[in-house]
Amino acid sequence: MSDGSRPTASGLRSGGFVEPERAIGLLRDLPGDPRRWLGVLTRCADPDLALLQAVRLHESAPELVAGLLDGGGERLDRLLGVMGVSRALGDLLVTHPERVPAVWEDHGPVHELLMGAVGADPGAPAPVAAPDADADAVRRAYRQVLLRLVADDATSVDPVALMPEVGRRLSDLADAALDASLALARRDIDPGGRVRLAVIAMGKTGARELNYISDVDVVDVAEAAPGSGADEREVVEIGTRLAALAAQGCSGAGAEQPLWSVDTALRPEGRDGALVRTVDSYVAYYTKWAQTWEFQALLKARAAAGDAALGHAFEEAVAPFVWSAAGRDGFVENARAMRTRVEDNIPRREAARELKLGRGGLRDVEFTVQLLQLVHGRTDGSLRVRDTVSAIAALTAGGYIGRAQGAELTTCYCFLRAVEHRTQLLRMRRTHLVPSDPHELRTIGRSLDATRFPSAEALTAELDRVRHRVRTLHEDVYYQPIVAATARLSPDEAALDQDAARARLAAIGYLDPRGALAHISALTAGTSRRATIQRHLLPVIISWLADGADPDMGLASFRTLSEQIGDSHWYLALLRDSGVAAARLCRMLPNSRWIADALSNRPEAISWLDDDDLLEPMDPQRLRAEVAALVGRHPDARTAALRVRAVRSREVTRAGLADALCGIAPTRPGIAQSSDAALSGALTIAQREWAEEHGTTETDIALVAMGRYGGEESSYASDADILVVHRGLEGVPEARAAEAATHVANRVRALLGTTTAQMSLGVDMDLRPEGRSGPMSRTVASYREYYGRWASTWERQALLRARPAAGPEDLLEEFFRVVDPIRYGAEPTAGELRDIRLLKARMETERLPRGIEPNRHVKLGPGGLSDVEWVVQLLQLRHAGAVEGLRTTHTLAALQAEVAAGLVQEDDAAILREAWSLASRIRAGNVLATGRTSGVKLDVLPRVHRELVLLARLLGYRAGAESALEEDWLRAARRSREVMDRLFWE
Repeated sequence: MSDGSRPTASGLRSGGFVEPERAIGLLRDLPGDPRRWLGVLTRCADPDLALLQAVRLHESAPELVAGLLDGGGERLDRLLGVMGVSRALGDLLVTHPERVPAVWEDHGPVHELLMGAVGADPGAPAPVAAPDADADAVRRAYRQVLLRLVADDATSVDPVALMPEVGRRLSDLADAALDASLALARRDIDPGGRVRLAVIAMGKTGARELNYISDVDVVDVAEAAPGSGADEREVVEIGTRLAALAAQGCSGAGAEQPLWSVDTALRPEGRDGALVRTVDSYVAYYTKWAQTWEFQALLKARAAAGDAALGHAFEEAVAPFVWSAAGRDGFVENARAMRTRVEDNIPRREAARELKLGRGGLRDVEFTVQLLQLVHGRTDGSLRVRDTVSAIAALTAGGYIGRAQGAELTTCYCFLRAVEHRTQLLRMRRTHLVPSDPHELRTIGRSLDATRFPSAEALTAELDRVRHRVRTLHEDVYYQPIVAATARLSPDEAALDQDAARARLAAIGYLDPRGALAHISALTAGTSRRATIQRHLLPVIISWLADGADPDMGLASFRTLSEQIGDSHWYLALLRDSGVAAARLCRMLPNSRWIADALSNRPEAISWLDDDDLLEPMDPQRLRAEVAALVGRHPDARTAALRVRAVRSREVTRAGLADALCGIAPTRPGIAQSSDAALSGALTIAQREWAEEHGTTETDIALVAMGRYGGEESSYASDADILVVHRGLEGVPEARAAEAATHVANRVRALLGTTTAQMSLGVDMDLRPEGRSGPMSRTVASYREYYGRWASTWERQALLRARPAAGPEDLLEEFFRVVDPIRYGAEPTAGELRDIRLLKARMETERLPRGIEPNRHVKLGPGGLSDVEWVVQLLQLRHAGAVEGLRTTHTLAALQAEVAAGLVQEDDAAILREAWSLASRIRAGNVLATGRTSGVKLDVLPRVHRELVLLARLLGYRAGAESALEEDWLRAARRSREVMDRLFWE
């Protein structure tokens, strides 16, 4: 080697070598001029790997390598192209140098080659293999064809554009391998041809877009051959043996490595179903039992091997099921559930690398295209094609996709598939994960275009861009034409007519597509800035709303909000520019009527969706200070009360937004804290009114929170249960002080309960001594006398939830010095325990509403809130005198303290906690879902499907999993009741 021809490290590095010093040494081991080798190696995906494999091949077959140099042409380019893109195929050629010529030799028709490998006549109606043929012959012939295909791919000037052809050739090769394997099976099982068997390709094989390494999805159909006399039992038996042995020829053990797995899981009833059926049996199953996804899978069904006439008969028989699928009940729910389930099941650590199933991956393109085919293919036969690229072209030609969008979608899809192919070629392994190794990423990038993707970073950046565009194109392709059909944005975008637009809306879950189009038309009409921005936003908005439980309600609510505040400068800018606000709004509106109403009354709350901190509850002290300032600034009682209620309304709305976004928490203490502030403000207003009328307040008044409000467990429909305690000012007669306190208490109730645009707060004083018959307010001395002489056990139990709510701190402290010894006093006597249990039994028989299934009533039914709280409170009554940790008004805190004190086993506490938490979430969810704030149904797990769906989505259950909510509640309640029976009654 002369100095002028000697390669340098810098020259090799610029040519793509990662280890140039090593490469210089290896080049010395190769015959001929190194410049000849380098001219080819620098074009390889991995020059270092190709060089190493070339040296290994030269060591095992020196004459072959020397002949390549002497022969000229493109043989060396093709060989090194294969060796540089696939370590596995390079190893195969080094181990079996006799197979190297397959890289460039023309093998002729694939089907004839593979059938000839087993000595079968490819033109025979039922080809039978020669006696000495075996599966290894099929696999050797398969890899002969594969090597030429990989060489074509590796040396292509545009691998992305070549990708569809690669998929077709791989599918044809798989068809031939299945047919040759079937010929082997027929020789051993049915040489007389009594049974006709057709192998129906599904999935990517059926669409002729197979990967290099992929499962080959098939279903098998059999019929008796004419004149054979075989009955259906024999047909199924022989057909099953044929199908199983044919699959084994491709997938089973042998001297040659298996080709791929033959997957029959798409057959009726999956792996539990019969492997082989007749055409009539398939039709019967699809008519009576099939799920919607099975019809979608049939979109790709294609006769691939075996009896062609039988295969085509199957295609014709199942086609009507495919093109009626979009109109079937449950189509939308099943499609959504399948898509969501696929994404949810991706391990988080792999989500960014998942080419097939991840966000912006291949499945996003395929889902969009197949959904459009199923929706519009019912009436347009031109869309009834199997492969994705052809389907995009047909949808574009038919005007269902804009031309620019169709072209970009095709390019993105082919790029992702080409990356997938290169990822599999590296080791010839089935994978859809982009490698994490930078060297492997660099290899893939160079194999696609060494100029555009010379590094791992360049390829990664393009992958990120393409996946983002795919996710965006999904909305553009599917939803933009719906908007165009009403707004007529441009001739290209407006090709879709309103009937087709309604069909799309119906297919994704809009029950009233005509009404939905009317909303869209109203939102996009005109040339205003608002209409212009909404035309751009709506494709995404429609898509996001469609993922909710009730898209129609969501779209109607979105229109209402937009008409209310659409001209506000911040609103549309927020939806357009925020990374999360629009998505969060669209997640809530189709699931919660309460949220829609709350935002309609307080539209500025939409701005909170852009900032997580604004969804957090406000500090209670700040709330009270804000309310006090508002009351001080507004001397008019009505105006001041309106401002006070507005503060509470704001905080309850804040809690509702947080719940609707996060899956509903068992408790939202912020609701009770906002009620505290509202009561404090209303108390100040009412006392100020009395003082203005009578010259002095005449009495100090304090309010004590009771019940779930006292436990800071209020929900969206909860009243504020309170006790009123007063203390007359010096010189004020007791009767006068009581009169003033009663008036003020009633005024507080009126100020907060009046119906206005702001949420009302019901103030309930029925838990006072003697109930409605007793005085509305008492002095501390009066409470002391009553509780000391007359209080029943249930009143002592009720006091367990008492806590300060509003009023002078010293008066509240005085009150609790009286009641603490009552509620945390001596353990109940046997008679008092009997009274508690009798009262609980009476409640279960008398208070449960008529016509309500007890096991669905989450408050009073078995295992519900009442059961858990009575268990917890009974233990508090019995042990709080000795165990200070039990002196809390919060149910779950008390339960945890009982575990710490050894009064409840942790396993039992977990069961009670689960039931109580789920019941609390269901009650809150019923309000948020329906917008109702009263009525018996608020405490009941719905049976009406629509309401159950809304509730389930708010509680975090995915689409189609509503039955799981029912199962979870019934199980939790049953277990809770079992624990309650042991801890309460015994």
